Amino acid sequence: MEEVPQDGKLNIELSEEIADGEYSNLVIISHSNSEFVLDFVKVMPGMPKAKVKSRVLMTPQHAKRLHRALEDNIMKFESQHGSIKEIENASFPLNFGGPTGEA
Repeated sequence: MEEVPQDGKLNIELSEEIADGEYSNLVIISHSNSEFVLDFVKVMPGMPKAKVKSRVLMTPQHAKRLHRALEDNIMKFESQHGSIKEIENASFPLNFGGPTGEA
């Protein structure tokens, strides 16, 4: 078992496989009283099915920290690059043939 460094810094390793990343253009979020589940999906035009490419589970406290971090990073991005324009009436097929997320 490795010891936590005394300086409080955390050494995070990123493997080449994970560093490539996984593209997602849809996230399905569900939750219970003890966890949030984020299913990252890649939806392709003209394809009737889409697969979950990655699933991330986290505590409600961590989900809230993620929310704040995303808000902060979006504000920084927009201050450098301008407002992110949202597409109105963007439609993704939300029925992938499986169960729907429930709280």
